[in-house]
Amino acid sequence: MNPARRRSLAMLARLAAASGWLGVHAAALRAQSMKPLERTGGPYVPTPWSVVDQMIRMAEIGPKDLVMDLGSGDGRLVIAAAQRHGARGYGVDIDPELIKLATANAQKEGVAPRVRFEQRDIFDTDVREATVLTLYLLPAMMTRLRPKMMSELRAGSRIVAHDYPFDEWRPDSQITFDVPEKVAITGIAASTVYLWIVPARLEGRWQISAPVASGFDRAEVMLRQTFQDLTGTLVVDKRAAQRLDATSLRGQDFRFAVPVEGRAGRSGRAIFRGRIEGGRIEGTIESTLAGDVRFRASPLL
Repeated sequence: MNPARRRSLAMLARLAAASGWLGVHAAALRAQSMKPLERTGGPYVPTPWSVVDQMIRMAEIGPKDLVMDLGSGDGRLVIAAAQRHGARGYGVDIDPELIKLATANAQKEGVAPRVRFEQRDIFDTDVREATVLTLYLLPAMMTRLRPKMMSELRAGSRIVAHDYPFDEWRPDSQITFDVPEKVAITGIAASTVYLWIVPARLEGRWQISAPVASGFDRAEVMLRQTFQDLTGTLVVDKRAAQRLDATSLRGQDFRFAVPVEGRAGRSGRAIFRGRIEGGRIEGTIESTLAGDVRFRASPLL
């Protein structure tokens, strides 16, 4: 059993036995004669404020962002993003009482014009407009959501998750830190926050257009991609393929390098840095032999 699975089972066991906040909340709902709700994302556990702070920092939220929280609870994360950074916010939760609470909290904090909350199933929520997506969901839910994130979110969108990562898709960055208030609920005094930058789709053959002097005027590059990890080869004038190295992909921005050879046996290195937009690539070749030049690339069918 992997560590994330053990942690989630331990958390559920403690939640089932807890007589604290969750027990009080459940009692309040019963007192209001409400039917119990099946929470698709897992039990409601409020995200500690120190974790909210870290998630907002890692996402680098700004006033142009639309922050979407799947399983928004009392609304604290999108409300904080709106208060501190002027972002717009949208939260969804399956529990109508939590939607009422989050809406009331937004009114109280003076950000109601910028945020809204709706009762929805997270798997039926359209996330295409989100520039920042925040998650505090159990591992099975993260696994189910991953294909949706990859197909709906635009390249460059940020996903920030608390404690549970996506399987197979490694985070672009992560941080683990002490959160003492979690001990009473999970028995673990630490949290991990993960950040992913949704990668553009670069896989395929590309025809490079560059000045003749660069040595890459008749070059093709073949790119293979697994999430943000790139591999591939570059062929110049139908000569032997050169394997790419030092590859990186962050959103729409990429980099790769190849060795180059000049006259009189001189050798060097060329670094390609570019950005993909609208199915076309533009960027710069930084060559130790030929200097810096601009290049473009178009997909080959």
